[in-house]
Amino acid sequence: MGNNNIASRIPHEIGNWNQLGELDLSSNHIVGTIPKEFGKLISLIILRMNGNKLSGAIPFEFGSLKKIEYLDLSSNKLSKSIPSNFGDFEKLIDLNLSHNNFSQGIPTHLLKLSHASKLDISYNSLNGEIPSEISQMESLEILNLSHNNLSGFILKSFEQMRGLLHIDIFYNELQGPIPNSKAFLDAPIGTLKGNKGLCGNATDLQPCKHSSKRGQKVVFLLVFPLLGATFVLLSFFGIFLFMQRRKTDLESKQSKTEGQVLFLSILHFNGRTLYDEIIKVTNGFDALCCIGKGGHGTVYKAELTSGDIVVVKKFNRPLHDAGENRFQKEFLNEIRALMHIRHRNIVKLYGFCSHVQHSFLVCQYLERGSLSIILGNEDVAKELGWCKRLNIVKGVAYALSYMHHDCSPSIIHRDISSSNILLDSQFEAHVSDFGTVKLLKPDSSNWTSFAGTYGYVAPELAYTMKVTEKCDVYSFGVLAIEVIRGKHPGDSISSLSMPLAMENIQVKDVLDQRLPFPTAQVENELIIVVELAMKCLNAYPQSRPTMHMISQVLSTNIANS
Repeated sequence: MGNNNIASRIPHEIGNWNQLGELDLSSNHIVGTIPKEFGKLISLIILRMNGNKLSGAIPFEFGSLKKIEYLDLSSNKLSKSIPSNFGDFEKLIDLNLSHNNFSQGIPTHLLKLSHASKLDISYNSLNGEIPSEISQMESLEILNLSHNNLSGFILKSFEQMRGLLHIDIFYNELQGPIPNSKAFLDAPIGTLKGNKGLCGNATDLQPCKHSSKRGQKVVFLLVFPLLGATFVLLSFFGIFLFMQRRKTDLESKQSKTEGQVLFLSILHFNGRTLYDEIIKVTNGFDALCCIGKGGHGTVYKAELTSGDIVVVKKFNRPLHDAGENRFQKEFLNEIRALMHIRHRNIVKLYGFCSHVQHSFLVCQYLERGSLSIILGNEDVAKELGWCKRLNIVKGVAYALSYMHHDCSPSIIHRDISSSNILLDSQFEAHVSDFGTVKLLKPDSSNWTSFAGTYGYVAPELAYTMKVTEKCDVYSFGVLAIEVIRGKHPGDSISSLSMPLAMENIQVKDVLDQRLPFPTAQVENELIIVVELAMKCLNAYPQSRPTMHMISQVLSTNIANS
């Protein structure tokens, strides 16, 4: 019922809708207070009442909405304090109370929302200090406290919140040094200005005063290491350039292959030597060495004279064309970033070669091949028992959490599918194929051309084409169901994504019938995975959990095998 011209009060009879999973009353002209009968809507998962003229306090009975995941009450005239029992919403992912008239302090109990990824309480009249308990919000990615009357020092405990990506404290009365947190250090200056006395090394902020011992310590920690690190980096960079130029001169003299080669360093070889050896051991990329084909190229297995076995992904056409300089530069920048990724559940990228004849990637070789082939083979799939499958789901979750939350800028894979999950000899999962990878830059819109595998692509990409981490989260949900079920969920994805699906689904309906029924403990673990996967399939991207939250839930509840 959102985006209409409803101008009445909310009737008390709304409490009779106790089976309702989603309610949207947003962007209307609804007046009056929120009826306490809302507390009877115990099945509610998504509630939007933003953009109305609701007034008064939020009724205490609201705390009964134990299943709520997405709650938006922004842009109303709600007042008094934020109810402390909001902290009991254990499943809440996104809470928006901005643009109201809430007063008093931030309730300490509210900060127990350990699964919340977004909290917006901006444009209110909140006062007092920021409670130190905010560090308990381990899954929080976006925090907006701007346009309030908050005072005191910014807490050092923000440095413990590794998942925090964006923070806005614009127009408060905060003071003191900026925490050494990625969210603060990467924040645009506009999100920090308008406070009483913030200090640090950000542009347009006052430096911390030397008269204070605390201030002296901050300046020393911020400035001295930067100067020292910069000097050391520049020194090494100069030496590196000299050695690279010398190596290039030598290689150009020793080359027996015509054409210029651009090779990003890999393994313990120099670029030219390895290029020549790959051409030799693959017999000029003979079909006999081919182990797979994709939309952009062909995959070869290459056993080097050193004994190392690598995978060579050769592109269908060279990337060395003169007319593609801009594309090649962007591509090489992404390759350089990916070469620095080091995670046990991500296929190692050893290097990249650009030549007038051939352009290819050199990657880690994994013995058992792709997950899709294993699940499609009746005999081999039976070797993939429940514990191994749970471990595969955990491995993929850990890899994506690392890419989304521990890399700067964040890395979005955009093509998570069973074909791009490779298994080693111990059935350990490794995310592979970064051909469609997108590096998320905070200052870009991240609009993109369509990419991905049909059946795994988030629905919003069909009409927005805007890539976010939540696109990978959706694909992960599809993959997790596929691993447990033994095959792609197909058309049943739409029913699994419904808010009430979790109430009706039977675990036996999503189990691979080729395996014996699991023990009670393993069955409980499988249920946790299926429920998480269904949350990932939510049609609303903002209502999906983050990979950081998912990896934490799996780490806590799934036994190591």
